[in-house]
Amino acid sequence: MAERTGEIHEELQEVHEKSGKKWIAVYIAVLAVALAITNMGASNAMKDMLTNNIYASNYWAFFQAKTIRQTTLRVAADDLSVFASAFPNMPEAAKKQLDDQARRYRDTAARYESDPKEGDGRKELMAKAQAFEKDREIASRKDPYFDFAEALIQIAIVLASVSLIAGSRLLLVVSISMALAGAFLSFNGFTLLVHVSFLEH
Repeated sequence: MAERTGEIHEELQEVHEKSGKKWIAVYIAVLAVALAITNMGASNAMKDMLTNNIYASNYWAFFQAKTIRQTTLRVAADDLSVFASAFPNMPEAAKKQLDDQARRYRDTAARYESDPKEGDGRKELMAKAQAFEKDREIASRKDPYFDFAEALIQIAIVLASVSLIAGSRLLLVVSISMALAGAFLSFNGFTLLVHVSFLEH
C-alpha cells in the first residue's frame, strides 16, 4: 500500500512538472510575441526619426534659399530706387519703368516672406520644418524605450529557457520581473505616458 502511494505521488509530481514546463513554454512564446512587437516599434521609431529629419532638413534648405532670393530682390529694388533718385532728370517713362520694376521686386520679396496660397513662403516653410522637427524629437524620445525593452525581454527569454532546463524557480522569477519591466518600457515607447529621465536625452 505504501509502495503504491509512493508511485501515485511520483506520477502526480511528474504530471505537475510537465504542466509547469508547458506553462513556461507558453510564457516564452508570449515573450517572443512581445519581442516582435517591440522590435517593430523600435524599427518604426528609427524610420520616423530619419524620415522626419530628412523632411525638416529639406524644408530648412528651401527656407534658406527663399531667404537668399528675398534678400537679392530687396537689394535689387533698393538699387533701382537709388538709381532713379540719382538721375532726377531722366524721362518720366524710364523713371516709371524703374519704379514698376522695383515694386515688382518688393512684391515678390513680400510673397517670399509669406504665401499662404502656395504654402511655400518663408513663414510657411519654417512652420513645416518645425513640425517635422517636433515629430523627429518624439521619435527620438521613443527609441531608447524600445532599445531597453528589447534587451530586457531577450534576457527574460534566455532566463526562462534556462529555468525550464535547470528547473530553477529563482531564474523564472527573475525572468518574469525583467519581462514585466521590458513590457512596461515597450508600452511606454508607443505611448510616452511616463517620462523616464535617464532614458530620454
